[in-house]
Amino acid sequence: MALNIPFLKDDALPGGVTRPTWVVLDLTGAYPERQPTQPLQALLNRTETVEALAARAEKLRRADWLHGVLVRFSEFSASPATAHAVRGILERLSADKRVVAYAPQLTMTTLIAASGAKEIVAPESADVMLSGFGIEQTFLGAFLKKHGIEFENLRIKEYKAALTRFSQDHMDDANREQLQAYVDGLENAWAADLARARGVSVDVARAWLDDDLTSAQAALEVGLITKVAYEDELIGPGTRPVAAVLDLLMPHKSANAKAGRIAVVPVIGTIVTGKSKRNPLPLPLVGGPMAGSDTVVASLRRAKEDKATKAIVVYVDSGGGSALASDLMWREIATSEKPVVVVMGEYAASGGYYLATHARHIVASPYTLTGSIGVVTGKPVLQEFNARQGFKPEGVGRPRALKYSGARPFSADERAQIERGIEEVYDRFTSRVAEGRKLTQARVNEIGRGRIWTGHDALGLGLVDELGDLHTGLQRAAEFAGLSYDAPVWNAAPKNSGPFPEFVQEAGQAASLGAALGVWPFGRERVLTWLDQDIRVR
Repeated sequence: MALNIPFLKDDALPGGVTRPTWVVLDLTGAYPERQPTQPLQALLNRTETVEALAARAEKLRRADWLHGVLVRFSEFSASPATAHAVRGILERLSADKRVVAYAPQLTMTTLIAASGAKEIVAPESADVMLSGFGIEQTFLGAFLKKHGIEFENLRIKEYKAALTRFSQDHMDDANREQLQAYVDGLENAWAADLARARGVSVDVARAWLDDDLTSAQAALEVGLITKVAYEDELIGPGTRPVAAVLDLLMPHKSANAKAGRIAVVPVIGTIVTGKSKRNPLPLPLVGGPMAGSDTVVASLRRAKEDKATKAIVVYVDSGGGSALASDLMWREIATSEKPVVVVMGEYAASGGYYLATHARHIVASPYTLTGSIGVVTGKPVLQEFNARQGFKPEGVGRPRALKYSGARPFSADERAQIERGIEEVYDRFTSRVAEGRKLTQARVNEIGRGRIWTGHDALGLGLVDELGDLHTGLQRAAEFAGLSYDAPVWNAAPKNSGPFPEFVQEAGQAASLGAALGVWPFGRERVLTWLDQDIRVR
């Protein structure tokens, strides 16, 4: 059979070779964890996922005719937590195959992923961008005030910084403290990963961030990479791209499906009431993917009712959102008779942590941003803005019914009532954590107060049970259910309902979402267990 390989001039394999001995596996883009469960999103999705990569790597691992895999990184933009999951995939592949990572761009996250390979190669001209991690936030308080807009920010407690970029013109001391600790934790995790991969001490690996490395040769000399070479020096005549050998890769046969299977329920994006949806508008809370309580609860119930499903894995990549929606998701997990394992992605903070508290087992990446046990609410006040523009809102009825109106600030009585309400939510939040994690409520308050933690720090504090990724979570779920590690896995989603196909309903929701937004940028959600997801490391 002739193979049509576009990047090789000669399609023929070397004499005596009937199958390729090496394949090239390209890693490009952000790599979301799972394929979307909603039909419309799945239909439009053209992004490679960690789920698909793991399945492909497992097939390559089992191919007895294959000697090695060249993993080619190009514009790899995954988060540190996702890169760590990719690292695990390559590490498992390296147990049976020779794996070489080729990285023309030596970035912090690329090296996390590439460290799963036993060999890391970069060209002489590689871009070396190893300056550690950093976070930059833009505060809008002064800008809004200049235009006549104040922002009411009621929060519990001092580290809960979700709305401070709207209400303040600078970063306060508590927020600076927690962000610096988070960045330090990321760099510690990075040093631990690279130290393990390169066989050096953590102190040596950490020192690489202070060495001001500017070239591949310098990276080689300190032991960060294993070779300086160009791609053509790594590809032999028996090498083919992975797309050319798909028909040679035998599908992996799972264990007997009759024994049972594991359901995966995703909670991705801001947590809101109603159905899951996606909004392309770049607005706080309602921009991007939204995990709706109706959709997540229905998915969990379907998994709980499915007789073949013996365990459930909830994959969380969310900075929280609605306090109500988070509690509804929590309830469905807490009442499950089947073991539930929560796996945390890049974020599992605030409401994203709330829903996880009563899971049988919690797995986090060392790079996960979690915690943020706190509550916040507020509103923009357009009193001066309206006066400048000649707008004059006038209300009729009970003043308290209009307390969230942007036309005026909260009165003293309204503020007291709202503060009492969010204190009740915070008390419920900390009691959920205390009960689920076997801690005292006083201890939860100590490590709560809205403060964020890395997954590594959360492990030490008792907020999570283990460091790992989705692969780890699926293994634990299999153990709890008495299944083999290769038990079938399925993505649970709500059953279709209504007179129209579900993807038509999704399209309608997406089209109408923007019209539902008011002056308050958070829609109907008022009390938030939310982390401002503008926290992006660079």
